[in-house]
Amino acid sequence: MLARALTHALVGIEARAVEVEAHLQNGVPAFAIVGLPDKACQEAKERVRSGITSAELEWPLRRITVNLAPAGLRKEGSGYDLPIALAVLAASRQVPPERLAEHAAVGELGLDGRLRPVPGVIVAAEAARRAGLRRLLCPHESAPEAALAGIAPIPLRHLAEAGAYLRGRYEPEPVEPASSPSRNGSGPDLAEVRGQERARRALEIAAAGRHNVLLAGPPGTGKTMLARRLPGILPPLTLDEALEVTRIHSVVGVLPPSRPLVDRPPFRAPHHTASAAAVVGGGPGPRPGEVSLAHRGVLLLDELPEFHRPVLEALRQPLEDGCVAIARVAGQASFPARFVLVGTMNMCPCGARGDPSLECRCSPQKLAAYSAKLSRALLDRFDLVVAMPRSRARELDAPPGEASGVVRARVEPAAEAVREARPRLGREARELLARAVDALPLSARGRARVLRAAATVAALAGAVTIEPAHVAEALSYRPPPELGT
Repeated sequence: MLARALTHALVGIEARAVEVEAHLQNGVPAFAIVGLPDKACQEAKERVRSGITSAELEWPLRRITVNLAPAGLRKEGSGYDLPIALAVLAASRQVPPERLAEHAAVGELGLDGRLRPVPGVIVAAEAARRAGLRRLLCPHESAPEAALAGIAPIPLRHLAEAGAYLRGRYEPEPVEPASSPSRNGSGPDLAEVRGQERARRALEIAAAGRHNVLLAGPPGTGKTMLARRLPGILPPLTLDEALEVTRIHSVVGVLPPSRPLVDRPPFRAPHHTASAAAVVGGGPGPRPGEVSLAHRGVLLLDELPEFHRPVLEALRQPLEDGCVAIARVAGQASFPARFVLVGTMNMCPCGARGDPSLECRCSPQKLAAYSAKLSRALLDRFDLVVAMPRSRARELDAPPGEASGVVRARVEPAAEAVREARPRLGREARELLARAVDALPLSARGRARVLRAAATVAALAGAVTIEPAHVAEALSYRPPPELGT
């Protein structure tokens, strides 16, 4: 007897259809899974056998062969447990095979028959919808996520419920998709920052034009504190952007069950010991890295020079292209990576440089080695570089500054203006930019980034033409001499 169930394999952040074929024949009782399964998938034999028994269903005392087709595609993870169990039940005619064929299925089985969520449910649901299916059998916790794909999820807590549903004896409650993106954030607020008006202004420009920012200065000046407040002033995600981010987080397995839709710009801050594969993506899969998890949001690299040089150099391509192309022997994948990069660093190894009240004790050799950790090519990709001085006592005792909500109200119309039509470059502003190219000097990339920053400054001012004052402000954010450029 033969029965089939449909599920999906994750390849990068895409899903490919997998047909689970269960064949029962006479012979010595045995259970084999073929079709290039990994270790976790092979272990499904024990989970499925125990799960079916715990659901008070009959385990067929026959020779059972399960094939995962196409056989040349590697199957990874425990999400095949539910479709394998249902295919075995359909092959033994404990559930109607024709009824099972109308559904896709995904989920992990416990030894007691309970269903557990797995990564990538929204991607599998979207693939099932494209294949013409209208229903997805999935764990109860994953149902709101699957509903986002425009498919009807069948939320299940136990394998016994799956069997009862397919036999027509149980009908779960319908699941509504998550609500549209909210505009109210509950993260750190800019009002908590005292002083550092220049750095606050740079964050506002960065949020409106999605510019990369480097905050440099002595320890304790608020660099990290400011960087963590940038997501709160970014324009809210549209529904399409939220779904795009949700897919990535779901595939990686970091999507909180309580928030099936990522409705706010994500914020990622990997430790400086992270490998290149962890930051930009990779592995045998391959899998998305931190730059993709920060898609449409902010990637903070705190203490930038402490990151390994190959990791920093690997950021250059995604910063330019907005995506990461991973090529491995096992396959290729492309992940979106359009993020705002925020770096923080001291001016020197001891941290005293840039503070007039302290004396830097670093030798010229140490300063040269420290500045060499950041290549010119990487520094050139920061549109805004801010040298942050130590705050004075009167600044720390001052009343709270503008709240994130107030700043975001200015950022949103400016961001829309930059997207729809950038302000035109005036004649005097063009002449000033031309003089700056020769005097600073500026590379072609540096000139383009100054022009982008000036356009954002003009949009924040509500101007339709880029004036010399806008170009001058953008030029003031070029790297200072202390960084060795």
